[in-house]
Amino acid sequence: MTETADRKTELARNLARVEARIAAACEAAGRDRDEVTLIVVTKTYPASDVMIISELGVRHVAENRDQDAAPKAAACADLPLTWHFVGQLQTNKVRSVLRYADVVHSVDRLRLVDSLSAAVLKSDRPDRELGCLVQVALDAEAGAQGSRGGIAPDAVEGIAEAIASAPALRLDGLMTVAPLAGPYAGRPRAAFDRLAEIASLLREAHPAANMVSAGMSSDLEDAVAAGATHVRVGSAVLGVRAGLG
Repeated sequence: MTETADRKTELARNLARVEARIAAACEAAGRDRDEVTLIVVTKTYPASDVMIISELGVRHVAENRDQDAAPKAAACADLPLTWHFVGQLQTNKVRSVLRYADVVHSVDRLRLVDSLSAAVLKSDRPDRELGCLVQVALDAEAGAQGSRGGIAPDAVEGIAEAIASAPALRLDGLMTVAPLAGPYAGRPRAAFDRLAEIASLLREAHPAANMVSAGMSSDLEDAVAAGATHVRVGSAVLGVRAGLG
């Protein structure tokens, strides 16, 4: 068996395991399986892996570093994929990210909202709408940003309103990463329940903003139980690369 065939077999096995976990979590939560979308986070992995998981039926992939994502997305441009950008985004990277990203999960400040809107309008597709999620930092004090990006819950409404009113942007919902510090450290279910509360309040003002991006390889069950619509899974599908922990 060739190296590529071996890798395809490995990834198919891993995907099946993740699918079984999501299905079981949905059943336990009384949810339909089709309510949860799997996003495979392909950071640090080559374009060849993206091609394989696309062949295996994956339709949503994510990256968190533009310098890695841009060439990979270009190599996979002909695949039927939706690209999500999930990392902290600097304004000087916005134009590059817009070349491939369909959804940005990490919007956490007004300057970034303005940069995203202006860049779409100046792009070769000014009529597009870029999906945006407000990243919520559950370890942040009021008005502050979190250690892994995101904005404190009290600032979500202002960022959301800015996205909703910005030309060329679409407010899709909220994203969070289970915090490593603060009152929710080590308590992913509690963190995701809190995100669900914030998401419910957001939908009162913006009914279409129903996307809740939460949960990763280690805690996707907690996220599904709390109502996540999208889970971002990397290592459980692709493995842990040597030297990356």
